[in-house]
Amino acid sequence: MMIPTTIDGLTLRLATPADVGTVLQFIRALAEYEKLLDMVVADEQKLRDTLFGDRAYAEVVIADYQGKPAGFALFFHNYSTFLAKPGIYLEDLFVDPSLRGKGIGKALITYLATLAVERNCGRLEWSVLDWNQPAIDFYQSLGAVMLDDWRINRVTGETLTQMAQLFPKA
Repeated sequence: MMIPTTIDGLTLRLATPADVGTVLQFIRALAEYEKLLDMVVADEQKLRDTLFGDRAYAEVVIADYQGKPAGFALFFHNYSTFLAKPGIYLEDLFVDPSLRGKGIGKALITYLATLAVERNCGRLEWSVLDWNQPAIDFYQSLGAVMLDDWRINRVTGETLTQMAQLFPKA
């Protein structure tokens, strides 16, 4: 599927460095919705470096509705050893609350599914907060299966630094 794609006033397009401010606004809006705004340390320069620098760590699709930014999906590739195939991990999906119900979220996630198929990926995965029932219902309506038997593990900040120091030095 070629980006940009326009359907009924909705355009999906890959973000460019000029969109960094918009991406940051969406990240902050998502964090506010998830009651996690105090955890956001991202800024425009960090996003520019990690999304558009020498090594891009993720990709972003922007949804514009009637010419204005309406939402985004930030994703990156992961890998399944069991399938011996890459996958796509959807890190963030957000649609402006005033524009929900117009098919924007569905367009973003089904675009990623199409991209996963085109890139010969074995899966499309993401996480959702357990209290976010509207999102859970939306994802399940598209055929997603919640994996109750898997738990996310995370190491950050000082704990990450301490873990790295456990690696034996030669």
